[in-house]
Amino acid sequence: MKVHHSKRHQMPNSSSITNFLLLAFADRRELQLLHFWLFLGIYLAALLGNGLIITTIACDHHLHTPMYFFLLNLSLLDLGSISTTLPKAMANSLWDNTDISYKACAAQIFFFLFFISAEFYLLTIMSYDRYVAICKPLHYGTLLGSRACVHMAAAAWGSGFLTALLHTANTFSLPLCQGNALDQFFCEIPQILKLSCSHSYLRDDWVIVITSYLAFGCFVFIVVSYVEIFRAVLRIPSEQGRHKAFSTCLPHLAVISLFLSTSIFAYLKPPSISSPSLDLVVAVLYSVVPPSVNPLIYSMRNQELKNALKKLIVWMIFQKD
Repeated sequence: MKVHHSKRHQMPNSSSITNFLLLAFADRRELQLLHFWLFLGIYLAALLGNGLIITTIACDHHLHTPMYFFLLNLSLLDLGSISTTLPKAMANSLWDNTDISYKACAAQIFFFLFFISAEFYLLTIMSYDRYVAICKPLHYGTLLGSRACVHMAAAAWGSGFLTALLHTANTFSLPLCQGNALDQFFCEIPQILKLSCSHSYLRDDWVIVITSYLAFGCFVFIVVSYVEIFRAVLRIPSEQGRHKAFSTCLPHLAVISLFLSTSIFAYLKPPSISSPSLDLVVAVLYSVVPPSVNPLIYSMRNQELKNALKKLIVWMIFQKD
């Protein structure tokens, strides 16, 4: 993939910066239009997939359970995260433009971080839901009542909001004096930090420390939950029972694996293998692929959801007739 940048503008400080230059996918018009149509297809697929899951869960009272309530929230977060990055990238490819205003860049960083952080916290809560369902089934109704589920989902959204607010405020409080060109197709914190005059962001920053501990705590919680889940499933005597238990966990495990593997590779890959082309591909992998693929992962393995989706689609067809 060939990447192309507009001419880099040197800026004396952040107060002079009114816009940033994003990385273009290509400098040839035909390739720019190809990227536009490709992204449009992915975006429409993500809207359709997540929209169908949200509508199906909301309309089918059989799916008004904790697992599907959290899945509905996950689909909302997926729609939010992909809508933060792709429309601007599509517009830039269509109009052969790489500009994004200072305020729009700050907003893009805030909303993307908000949706991604909230999704990670929600996936942690979903692992607890699966743990209780399989390891403590008799207490499921007590531990995961409707009020508890609403509080947990609100905590995930609220924590995501606070994480995004702290990191965005922290990033844009730094003086910027390394130009205004970002080596990415959307605004993200590591790219803004490259433009900073100061390198104190990672030294003794309490925001980074708190977020790192929280993320590591969530990761450990997910791992411990699944160790307990697999131990409990392997003790189930019947093969049919084991298969049923695994089928409710595997989609969630697949979504977590996709989310973590792409995010970790994007942010923790060694600098020696870093290049604008690779960074661009990796960014597409972690920002675009999970929200598009998650509905497919959940609907493929979940017979209950598939049946409800079929009923909804049949109802919609007959309503039109």
